[in-house]
Amino acid sequence: MNTIIWPSKYTPGVTDNFASNEMIVAGITAKQVWKFLADTSEWTGCYDNASDIRFYNIAGPVLSQGAKFHFATFGFPIEAEVVEYEEPGEGKPGRVAWHGWAEGDAETRLDVHHAWLIEDLDGGRVRILTQESQIGKPAQELSKAKPNPMINGHQKWIDGLIRATRKANA
Repeated sequence: MNTIIWPSKYTPGVTDNFASNEMIVAGITAKQVWKFLADTSEWTGCYDNASDIRFYNIAGPVLSQGAKFHFATFGFPIEAEVVEYEEPGEGKPGRVAWHGWAEGDAETRLDVHHAWLIEDLDGGRVRILTQESQIGKPAQELSKAKPNPMINGHQKWIDGLIRATRKANA
C-alpha cells in the first residue's frame, strides 16, 4: 500500500504530536470519496469540526495545488496552503496535503502538515488514510490529552466521508 509523503520537518516521531487514522471499506471507490474531501463545501456535512472555510487565491470550494484557504478546527483558526494535490486515477491513489498554521507567539503558534491518501484496493475496497504531524506548544498539549482529540476528530472525519459517499452512491 502507498504511504504519505512527508516533508522532513514534519517526519512522524520528531514532531510534537502525530495522529494517524485509517479505514478500509468495501463498496465505494476512491473517486467517490474524493468528491467529499476535495470539495470543502462538503466538509461540514461530513465533519462537524470544520467551519468558517474561505479561500484567498482561488474561488474555491474545490481544493487544488497551491490553494490558500482558512478554516477553523479544534478551536484554532487555521491558515493553510495545499502543498500536494493529485486526484485518484487508474492505479494511483488520490493525495492531498496542506501545510496549516495558527499564528501566534512561542506559546500559541501551531504548525501542521495534514495529509490524506485515498486508494482503491483489490476486491472493491477503498483505503482512506489521514495523518497529521504537528509542531508547537499547542501540539505538545494535544499529545498529552487522553483520549487524543486529534485521533478521535480525524476518525469522525473519515467516518463522515464514508457515510456521505455511501449515501450519495446508494
